[in-house]
Amino acid sequence: MKIRTLLLGIFAILAFTACDDFLDITPTGKVIATTGDEYRALLTYEYNKFTKDRYMTTLLTDELNMDVKNSKDADKDAYLDLWLWKENPSLTTSYFSWREYYHSIYIANYIIEHRFEIIEATSEEINQLVGEAYMMRAYSHFLLVNLYAEPYTHCNPATTRGVPMMLAADVNAIPRSSSVEDVYRQVLNDIAEAENYLNVEKWEEGKNYRFNKISAQALRARTYLYMGEWQKSLDAAKAVLQVYNEIENLAINDCPLPNSHKSVESIVSLERFSSNMYTVINMPSRNFINMYRKGDLRIKKFFKRVTTTTYSLLKGGTDECVSSFRTSEMYLTAAEASARLGETGEAVNYLIPLMEKRLDASGYSTTKKLIDAMDNEQLIQEILDERARELAFEGHRWNDLRRTTQPELTHSYDYDKNGKFENKEGGEQEIYTLTPDKYTMRFPTSAVEANPEIEIWDK
Repeated sequence: MKIRTLLLGIFAILAFTACDDFLDITPTGKVIATTGDEYRALLTYEYNKFTKDRYMTTLLTDELNMDVKNSKDADKDAYLDLWLWKENPSLTTSYFSWREYYHSIYIANYIIEHRFEIIEATSEEINQLVGEAYMMRAYSHFLLVNLYAEPYTHCNPATTRGVPMMLAADVNAIPRSSSVEDVYRQVLNDIAEAENYLNVEKWEEGKNYRFNKISAQALRARTYLYMGEWQKSLDAAKAVLQVYNEIENLAINDCPLPNSHKSVESIVSLERFSSNMYTVINMPSRNFINMYRKGDLRIKKFFKRVTTTTYSLLKGGTDECVSSFRTSEMYLTAAEASARLGETGEAVNYLIPLMEKRLDASGYSTTKKLIDAMDNEQLIQEILDERARELAFEGHRWNDLRRTTQPELTHSYDYDKNGKFENKEGGEQEIYTLTPDKYTMRFPTSAVEANPEIEIWDK
């Protein structure tokens, strides 16, 4: 076996160093993967290195008040400009991934293209690998287009610049950007293709970072939700809930957090907090905490009271908190899609299972009465608020704000008398405002400078 050689050599011919082509990558080395175990090792490496950008988008939302005063200088250098939505962040700012996403896409393409050359593996094992590769390509393109292009629901997707798509393992390719519509269409095509190959119903704990059969429907449900295709999103979410429908009962003291890879809710546990990221986003804003009603068990499970007015975050910072798709998201997707279709009763029916596991008896009774009295428009807002409460600090909030109302938000800070940072939530000095035009990230400067044609697209 060449697996050890493959990994020690940074996975053979697919390790990369800097160059001037489109992806800023060049293949090096001589060892080539041939066996099923070697291709599995190749994909496992990519899973392990998968980007954490969804969590980093929390900096851009109303979920936290960055503790500027007590943050380390290195954290301020890396994250402050993102938190302030600066259009020209400093060179020390940790910007969102680009190369890493296309690296994952390249690996996926390589596996797809060489699937007929894999030896020492059963057809089921090879098919599963290929299905996971299609899902890796679909998910990476999906995350890219939701970072670097306008939201599908706030543009003409057919005439709006999306992101470059890479559909072949060619490091010399210099593709131009495709339209938002074309990127979404490709994501959906790859999901459908993945379903032709995926055959593992559910991975055991420790391997549930891998895509499984139902993960295709989970990504389809989220994709259609972001497109505003309510019926299609509802159908996909229903398909997931027919297979995965358990919800953690937070009334049980020792139950795992819902976003834990050990949770019964886990569908795919791939994306995780980095320890550095956790220390930066560890100060929920007062306004966000106030979204939770009396009797909500998540206040104590997700957050720790530090003072009478401040909290810290309990929902991350360990290797256990790893989540990409889980059942609570599917309940909320089904609820929102139903409400958008005018099916108020059905929407409430999807909320009830979650409410029963997230609220104490008194809180459930009160909230149920409030929801039963809501009209459809109020219910939609309630579902969006419930998405914020349930999926807090998991990287969903930014995309939910982007695809819906794109509200103006403000982040502010001041200096104390010693010239040090001091947080002043809603303060009067150094106020920065998030406006609709800032809901889309610019392509990384380094990528544009190396290849200006990536911003050109064929209309």
